Formats: sequence, C-alpha cells, structure tokens
Amino acid sequence: DVLPSPEGPVPSVSITEIRQYLRAQGIPFHDGYSCLHTPSLFTDGQQDQPPAASAPYTLFIDKMTGSFLCTATLAEGTWQDFQANVELRHRGVPTTGTEEAEKDARRACEDARCIWDRALPLWELLDEDETNETKAMFGISLVTDATLKRFGVRYLRTAKSLVFPWFSPRDATLKGLKLLRVEKKGDAIAYVEETLPRFDSYRNLFGLPLIGRRDTELVLTGWELDALALHQATGVASLALPRGATCLPPALLPYLEQFKRITLWLGEDLRSWEAAKLFARKLSLKRCSLVRPGNLQPRPLEALNQGLNLTKILRTALPASHKSIVSFRQLREEVFGELVNTEQVAGVKWARFPELNKLLKGHRRGELTIFTGPTGSGKTTFISEYALDLCMQGVCTLWGSFEISNIRLAKIMLTQFALQRLEDQLELYDEWADRFEDLPLYFMTFHGQQNIKTVIDTMQHAVYMYDITHVVVDNLQFMMGHEHLSADR
Repeated sequence: DVLPSPEGPVPSVSITEIRQYLRAQGIPFHDGYSCLHTPSLFTDGQQDQPPAASAPYTLFIDKMTGSFLCTATLAEGTWQDFQANVELRHRGVPTTGTEEAEKDARRACEDARCIWDRALPLWELLDEDETNETKAMFGISLVTDATLKRFGVRYLRTAKSLVFPWFSPRDATLKGLKLLRVEKKGDAIAYVEETLPRFDSYRNLFGLPLIGRRDTELVLTGWELDALALHQATGVASLALPRGATCLPPALLPYLEQFKRITLWLGEDLRSWEAAKLFARKLSLKRCSLVRPGNLQPRPLEALNQGLNLTKILRTALPASHKSIVSFRQLREEVFGELVNTEQVAGVKWARFPELNKLLKGHRRGELTIFTGPTGSGKTTFISEYALDLCMQGVCTLWGSFEISNIRLAKIMLTQFALQRLEDQLELYDEWADRFEDLPLYFMTFHGQQNIKTVIDTMQHAVYMYDITHVVVDNLQFMMGHEHLSADR
C-alpha cells in the first residue's frame, strides 16, 4: 500500500475546521469519543436540505483525519468527499454511495459465500470423535456448541480450518470470512490465518451482529477464539479485531462509538500490552481499561482452559488514562512485569540475524538506530532484510526510500522474502506476491530531497491510520538534500 501520492500528502484537516464547516452548513452533530456523529447524507430525505436534527445520527466523521463512514448505507470517503457530497446535496443532485467499491466487494463476497456454504457447523459433523478431535486441535474443548452456534463458527473439512464469518453491520449478510488452521512444527503449534476478501480491502469486527443497541460495555480481543471464550465465561459483549494486536483500522472506530467502557484484552505478551496502550489512545483514554498480561492473566481462551475466573480478571483491568504523578505502588506490577519478561522487554527479536540480537537485543519502540557505511557497502540491502524480518513477525513497518525507487526496493524485499530469485521462476511470482501483500508493510512515495515537515506529517498520518511501529528512512542525507550540508543535520 503506497501512501500518500507524490502530488502532495493527504490534506490535513483540524477538528476545529470540521466543526466550523458543519455549523456553517447547518448540519447538527454530537461530539463522540473518536468521531463526530451527524445525520447521514446518504439515507433518503430532502435532497436540497441539510440533514435534520431529528434524523438518526448514523454518519461518523473521524476527528483525526476527517474521513467519514455512514453505518446505515456503508458509504465512506475522505473529508473532501464529504464536502463534495454536501455541495451536491445543496444543488439537489442525489448523493451516491460507493458503487465501484461495492463491485469489488461483491466478487470477494461470492468467493466467501462458496466457502461458507461448504463449511459445516462443528456439532453437525457425523462422527463425535471427529468433533472432539477438532475441538482439541484448536484448544476449544471447553467452548460449548451453543457459543459456537451463537457466533456462527463453522468448520471446513477439506482445509481442516475453522471458519469465522464477518457479517455486514447493516443487514447481516455475509461480507467475508477468516479461515484458521493449525500447523504443527515439532512440539510447537502455530495458527495460520487467511481472510476473504484480502486484509486491506475489507475490515470487520467478528461478533458485531450480536451487539445490541443498548450495550454500553465491551471487551475487545485480539483473536476470534478469545471472543468466544470471553462471551461464554462472562456473558459480556466481546468482539475480535481482524488483525489482532497488529492494528486497529480507523474505519472500525464508528462501530465502537456506542460503548461507554471498553476493556482491551488483546493477548498474553508484552507486544499485546503495547498495542492495547496504543489503541486506547485512538479510542479515547478516558473510557478504556487494559488487562495486563501476566501468569494469572493469560489470554481469554487460555484462562478458560485453565479454569480461571474471567470476570475477576476483567475487574482487575487498569484504567488507560493515568494522572501525571504516580506512586511506586501503582508502578509495582509494571516493574515486576519488566523483571519477569526481560526477554520481551528487550524487544522483538530478529529471526534471521541472531548476531544482531546479541548487539541490539531486539526492536523496541521509541529508539533510533543509525546504520552507516560507504556507498555500495550494502546498507539498503541489509536494512530491507532487517525490516522484512520484523515485518514478517507482525511489526507494522513504514519505508521512506528517498534514494532508490519503491519498485526496486519492493523487488529486493520480495526476493529476500521468497528466499529465491523469481526472475528464473516467473510462474511462482503471483503466489509469493500474494503472501508478500499480506505483510503490514507500507511505502512513502517521496523520492529525492523533501521538505522535512511534509515527511513528518506523512509519518504521523501513517502511525494513526496503520499503527506503524517501525519507520525506516533511507537515507538521511538524501532526504535532506545538499544545501543543508553546512547546517547541523
């Protein structure tokens, strides 16, 4: 995914400008947690009138970016699209939804529907032993059929995969699904996920149709099986994020606006804890609580399997917003966590560079690493593999390549990813490209010398939109240009 186009970065809009514009156009609005709520421009009404205050507030405008989503019609777009639609409305031209996007979605929908129709509810497998074996394989022996039925989970025999549906929040039609299978690597087991449509083309929250209008409390999990375990053990409304602790796409924020309290229980490692703190800022700190990972507080499914009291764990959730001064008593658990998890505190380890782990310990947020060496010594080649290594482990990465083009950089990274020269085996290109496309990897489209402020603004935008935790700038002197050589770089 390239962001944004070189013609200029995404035009930024401030919350003050959005409010002023809405007032000037006579459009009523409420102030929400992460969005402003207004009546929709896309539902039927008087075309030449601004939306009335009595209409339901189904259109949400993101306070950070100005992009909007109408939950009644699923129309969405940028702040500029919103203004264009208001203009059209004043001229009496009917505002339209997103027909183009719907065509693409329809095709992916049909593929998802074919798989969904072939999948069976687990309790309908003829052989009880097969049902029990399957449940044991996914670690869900204690999850009841009633829970699986309530969330609509099915099993695809041919692929030995659980199938989690994503239903439209508007009319409960099937919009996509996620397949989860288990791979054994020696004694360890790994879970492999696949989604239809692809990750970047559609996002949804598993369990959304089960949320009632009156629900005000929610637990947000990083995994579908955790959402099942949580709901079964506590009865609370629970949803699973589509990419776990990797990112919380802003497009999903409108669906979380109705909740006065959100508890984030994303996983059992330090990375989930870091992600929870990041997501809480996006959701508004004052309504968020976080479940701290620890021995007695593993992820929800594990807690269910260990016979722990999940309601009690939820009660221990810490408020995300903290005052400016704290005592050691409040830090006590945090300090203990750092001592217990020294390996995790050191950061995300490189899988391909054990020697680098000895030197840097791991990739940690908030740190700057500078690689230096003469031209042609292999800095770009090494750094692209170093970044790819982390990216493959779910570290959301943003590349700013000012010296070589993104096409050339992507070619180098794809070769490193496939561990082979694809020039000689072009028939394998699509298979590897599909897998590469699923990595949380983004490129800035700047090339050559740039204005620093523009670059920083683009990075900040990417951090909000894609939860970027690793930024690569290659290279600093190229980005600064040569007229800065006398200045203190």
